[in-house]
Amino acid sequence: MKTKTLVIGAGLSGLSAAAVLAKNGVDVQVFEKNREIGGRARQFKQNGYVFDIGPSWYWMPDVIEKFFSYFDKKPSDYYQLIKLDPSYRIYFGNDESLDVPGNLNELVRLFDHIEPGSGIKLTNFLKDAEYKYHFGMHEAVYKPAHSFTEFIDRKILLYALKLDFLRSVSGVVRKNFKDKRLIQLLEFPVLFLGATPQNTPSLYSLMNYADLVLGSWYPMGGMFKLIDALYQLAGSYGVTFHTNAPVSEIIIKNKKACGLKVFDSIYTSDFVIGSADYHHIDNSLLPEAYRNYSEKYWHSRVMAPSALLIFLGVRKKLKGLLHHNIFFDTDFDQHAEDIYSKPKWPEEPALYVSCTSKTDPGVAPPGCENLVILIPIAPGLEDNDTIKEHYFRLAVKRFETITGQSIIDDIDFKRIYSCSDFTRDYNSFKGNAYGLANILWQTAFLKPKMKNRKVQNLFYSGQLTTPGPGIPPSIISGQVAALEILKKKNQKK
Repeated sequence: MKTKTLVIGAGLSGLSAAAVLAKNGVDVQVFEKNREIGGRARQFKQNGYVFDIGPSWYWMPDVIEKFFSYFDKKPSDYYQLIKLDPSYRIYFGNDESLDVPGNLNELVRLFDHIEPGSGIKLTNFLKDAEYKYHFGMHEAVYKPAHSFTEFIDRKILLYALKLDFLRSVSGVVRKNFKDKRLIQLLEFPVLFLGATPQNTPSLYSLMNYADLVLGSWYPMGGMFKLIDALYQLAGSYGVTFHTNAPVSEIIIKNKKACGLKVFDSIYTSDFVIGSADYHHIDNSLLPEAYRNYSEKYWHSRVMAPSALLIFLGVRKKLKGLLHHNIFFDTDFDQHAEDIYSKPKWPEEPALYVSCTSKTDPGVAPPGCENLVILIPIAPGLEDNDTIKEHYFRLAVKRFETITGQSIIDDIDFKRIYSCSDFTRDYNSFKGNAYGLANILWQTAFLKPKMKNRKVQNLFYSGQLTTPGPGIPPSIISGQVAALEILKKKNQKK
């Protein structure tokens, strides 16, 4: 008889886990509370516009390709992937912007032009970042991180000796570069990791290698194409999907998870993977005696930011925009304090604007653009329609001022999404968008454990456990959790 595994959540990690298990002969069923699969990477369509609700940056294509190769597949079997060049535009004010080249040689020349002599410093900085990238994304992330002893390995220790864990990203960047624009460019990739660059370990300069060397990519049709590819892949191995199927209880018997309750139905299993919000699974679906962590523990964690997302359909073509656009025309240090130090709604936030219709005409009606404006905010903030409307007006006014064009009278679709929506749709702890902060004492084996310590056959995957938030880490998380189940299954033979 086939081993049965039930997966809670059809996001990136749940789909990944399901595909790996099914490929290895496990009978897998996936339960998704929402109407659509995808979790935080869902997509919606309205009035001819197509919007990705969640991730908009396709970085680390090598890691995603490595996952598909496990199945003898390639991303190109499912979607067309194109490289963006320029990768993105940074606005520093009304009359000043910087396009970041998708070509490394052009980038080195740009650095030398802005700050003479910084080109060679950039080259050396990125060599160091490459070393960290290969350690982080091709060694450390594939460990289940049950214990620090997993990292007592000669190869990993040799890597670790050169990683300079105690320095910050900001410390490394500011030691080499003086121009404020270059500093902002190099510190930007870690802003969504959950701490300021001053408090983010220098290990995460690996993000600069992902950004500036590997580049920014886009799957035509939207980021959801990756979700659809994982869904097709899992389906090809016989995975069964249940949508509109919120799990209300994990049934425990003899210290084992023997099933899930969904409405009035009970589904039995040999293993369970919780790929939805870890806090929700641990504190709402499990009896108290079997929880990995207390409420006190969760409230002591440092969370990465949440976000206010403004989805706009605009009835005209817009000038001066690229696919990705970052607005650093205000004091980000103050915005960072409003997120990390003294949580409150920011007065003058930095903005990120995505306009995928600049690359993909199929995501907006002819002659129109789809815009997503993102404002990073502290998790757990109270939001309501009045607050959302205020930030919509603020963001649009800033956009119009910096780009020199009006859009307010050309908006024919608007949707605003924030903390309460993350909580409603994903049971997200404190309405967070990006998981746990990647600070030193919440890294690797110091994150919430992938295995439940009190229930023998219950595992977790996703952005609140190892290896962490982001598209590639979430995919890897599901893969590693699945491989842990396969190990346990084979031990029983």
